[in-house]
Amino acid sequence: MNLSLRQLSTFREVMRSGSISQAARSVGRTQPAVSTMVQTLEDQLGFALFMRTHGKLTPTPEAYFFLEECEEILGRVERAERTLERIGSLQSGKLQVACHPAASSVFLPKLMTGFLKGRDDLDASLIMRSSDVIEDLIASQQFDVGFSETPRPRASIRQTDYDLECVCILPADDPLAGSPVVTPQDLDGRPMALLFDEHATAVQTEAAFRAAGCRFNKRLELRTFLPGLQFVAAGVCAMVCDMITAYSHLLQTPEGTRLAIRRFRPRISNSVSILTPGYATQSMAGRAFITDLETAVDRMQADIEDVLNAG
Repeated sequence: MNLSLRQLSTFREVMRSGSISQAARSVGRTQPAVSTMVQTLEDQLGFALFMRTHGKLTPTPEAYFFLEECEEILGRVERAERTLERIGSLQSGKLQVACHPAASSVFLPKLMTGFLKGRDDLDASLIMRSSDVIEDLIASQQFDVGFSETPRPRASIRQTDYDLECVCILPADDPLAGSPVVTPQDLDGRPMALLFDEHATAVQTEAAFRAAGCRFNKRLELRTFLPGLQFVAAGVCAMVCDMITAYSHLLQTPEGTRLAIRRFRPRISNSVSILTPGYATQSMAGRAFITDLETAVDRMQADIEDVLNAG
């Protein structure tokens, strides 16, 4: 027996309408074609579905039983079609994103909020983890997308790398806020906030001061740059921080109360990457989100560059 969905849907329409001619109009086929399809269906099933008397169809008891089966089968198919349509339009499915601390407070939540708008049946997960943990989550295919500091290349991860420029954050009324570029000489001996000693930005920053023959006064050691914004705003210190933290400050702070963001030279680099599993096919939702994330990173760099040039 090799029944087709077209046979089942045509039979259901005959049962609903009570006539071959009406069913033919509903399914967009000729009356002889529908009659032949019903006859073929009966031949395949091995029993009659209708009693034919004086040109009228009277369903048999078996037809009512078969209709229940058809309704269940066709209902499941129709539900599956609707689900696949929602998935195809990115309105359904699941998206799992892991990001490092710098992007977890403002940058990624803001991006994901816009991405989820109008996609009510798309479930999402956003977790904050350290960059090394994110690397393992992506390599083991536990998450669809990772956004972290750049790892060493490995076959189990595909990555798009961005070399982002670190910037100097100062109180808005700081005398150095009037300078377009801040150097170690400008900050010689001033209290500074910095990440832990092993972090690449800390290593580069302290090396820049040593090379310039300037004293680096590390007053505050941080795990992430985000709390450093409050210390800078209070006048406790200055800070050379990653671009994402500076951009997050721009996104959530009214223009008149923003801290001064200035270019720092020599250039301090902070590399971040978009990570996806190397051995898995990306979902449509994952691919679309990555496109939005790439656009957001490009926009961030352009917006920060505008601020630095204006300074």
